Amino acid sequence: MREVQGVPYPLGVRIVKDRVNFAVAVPAGAACELMLYEKGGQVPGQVFSMPEEKAVGEVRFLAVEGLEPDKYEYNYRIGGRVSIDPFVREITGQHAFGEKADLESHQIRGKISTGSFDWEGDSQLKIPYHEVIAYSLHVRGFTMHSSSHVKHKGTFLGAAGKIPYLKELGINQIQCMPVYEFEEYTGKYQNYWGYGPGYYFAPKAAYSASGNPCLELKEMVKQYHKAGIEVVLEMPFAAGILPQTAWECLRYYTLEYHVDGFVVNPYTVPWDMLVGDPLLKGVKIMKKEDTFQNIMRRFLKGDEGMVNDVIWALRHNTKEDGCCNYITTHTGFTMFDLVSYDGKHNEANGERNQDGPDYNYSWNCGVEGPSRKKAVVELRRNQIRNAFFLLLMAQGTPCLLAGDEFGNTQKGNNNVYCQDNELSWLNWSKKKTSDDLFQYVKELIALRKSHPVLHRADLLLGLDQTACGTPDVSYHGENAWQIPAEIASRQLGILYSGSGLKDNDCFIAYNMHWEKHSFALPTLGKKKKWYRVTETRLGVEKSSIPLENQKMIELKERSIVLLIGK
Repeated sequence: MREVQGVPYPLGVRIVKDRVNFAVAVPAGAACELMLYEKGGQVPGQVFSMPEEKAVGEVRFLAVEGLEPDKYEYNYRIGGRVSIDPFVREITGQHAFGEKADLESHQIRGKISTGSFDWEGDSQLKIPYHEVIAYSLHVRGFTMHSSSHVKHKGTFLGAAGKIPYLKELGINQIQCMPVYEFEEYTGKYQNYWGYGPGYYFAPKAAYSASGNPCLELKEMVKQYHKAGIEVVLEMPFAAGILPQTAWECLRYYTLEYHVDGFVVNPYTVPWDMLVGDPLLKGVKIMKKEDTFQNIMRRFLKGDEGMVNDVIWALRHNTKEDGCCNYITTHTGFTMFDLVSYDGKHNEANGERNQDGPDYNYSWNCGVEGPSRKKAVVELRRNQIRNAFFLLLMAQGTPCLLAGDEFGNTQKGNNNVYCQDNELSWLNWSKKKTSDDLFQYVKELIALRKSHPVLHRADLLLGLDQTACGTPDVSYHGENAWQIPAEIASRQLGILYSGSGLKDNDCFIAYNMHWEKHSFALPTLGKKKKWYRVTETRLGVEKSSIPLENQKMIELKERSIVLLIGK
C-alpha cells in the first residue's frame, strides 16, 4: 500500500475505487499520524504522517492506495496520544458493557466499514404525529433481566425480540436512549444511560450479539418497520459539538439506518437548522420538554390551582413544538414509584442522595415505599390508572416509559444513570402479577385509537368549526359550559365534538379531589344518549350501557370517566 493525494472532505473514512481517504480535524500545532492495524491486531503495522503544512484549515487528510478495507483497522495518534476518529462508523475491540478497554494500548480501533445490507425495500414509516403511541426504552435495560426470555439479552436483537409484545400493547414507535458508542465511565461512576460525549456515528458494539453492531441495528430497524413500529433515536449531543457534525450525524442515520426520527437537545444544536434541512423534512425531529409532565403530576396528586394549566396541557398539539407528552421518563420516578415515594432514594448511587431531581411532584399515598396495607395498595393502583388516563386521553403524542405498563419499580431511585443492574433493568416477571394493569393500558390505547376526537391532527380552537352548533372542545364542571377554574377546584369536564370527524361526541370528567363531585352533562340532540365507556376504578367497559341520569353524573374521589354520546 502507498500514500496518495487525499481530500479534506468529508471527514472520517471514505472508500473511493482503489483508495481509502482519511480526513480528521486536528488542533493547530499538534502532530498527527494515521495508524493502520491488521484486523484484530494491537500493534500498528503501518504509520503515515499527516503534517500540518498540508492541512486545509485544521483538517489533516491523506489517501492510501492498495489498502484492503476488510483486512485493516485504524486509529490516529494526535499530540502523542492514541485517538479514535470522531467520525468513525464502527469500533472494534470493545469488551462487554461496563468493562474498560485501554485505548493507549490499541485495544480499541476503528473499523473501515464496507458491509452491505439487504433492506428488502424498507423505508421510514412516516406515521402522522397524532397517530403515534411512543414507548421510551434503554436498549440494554429493556431485555437484560433474566425474566425477559429473549435469546440475545441486552442487545439490538434482544429489543427486536419484544416486537410481538409491543404490537399487542398498541405501540407504534420506540424511542431508544443513546445507541452510539459512549464513554461508559465518567470519573468513578458508570455511565449506564449513555449521555455525554460519544462517537456518535458508531452504533454501540456492546449492544450487539455477534460483534457487528451496524448490521444488528439495521436488522432491528427493519424488523420494527415490518411490524409497523417507528424507531427514534435519542441523540442529545454533548455541549460544544459543532452544528455541522450534529447535522451530518442525523443525516447519516437517516440514510444509512432508515431511522424515523431523533430526540435532540435544542440547547446544544441549532434547532432551526435541523428542522429546516430538506433531507430531514420527512424525519421526526423532537425534543424533551417537561411542562406536560409537571402539570399532570400536580393535578394527579390533587394540587390546587391547576385547572387552567390542565386545560392547556390536554388540548396542546405537541407536533407544533416537536415534543411528546409524558408523565414519567428515564430521569425521575417510574409510574409505580411516582405514587409510592414522596422523596427520592438514590443512596445506591454513592452521592449521598444529592443527585437526581429534587422536585418530583410525587405522592406516596400515605406510606413511603412498599406497603401491604390494602387501602394504600388500592389507592396507588387507582392513581396509576388515573395517570395513564391523563396521558393517553390528551391531544398530542403520548410517550410511555418502558415497564410502567406493568408496574416496574426502581425502588425510589430517580436517577439510575450509573446502575447497570437489576435496579434499572426491566423485571418482566412483574407482567405476570400486574397483568390487569397491562390490559388496562392496552385497552386505553385501543380506545384512543378508535376515537379520532381524542387524537386530532389539527388544533383545537374552542370554536364551532363545522357549524354543528357545538365547539370542537368545551369545558364544564358542576354547571355545564362553565369552567370550574377557581383556585380550590380539582375537577374538570371536557366535551370533544365528533362533528366533522365521523366520530361520537366524547365527554371526559376528571375528579382529582379527595372528595366526590358532580358534573353537569351537556345535552345531546337527535335522540342521542350518554354511555359510560370507561372509569378508572372499573376499567374499560366491554359493552356500554346508557346512563340512568342523562343530565348529571357523580364521580367518586380521584376518579376519571369517559362517556360517549350515541
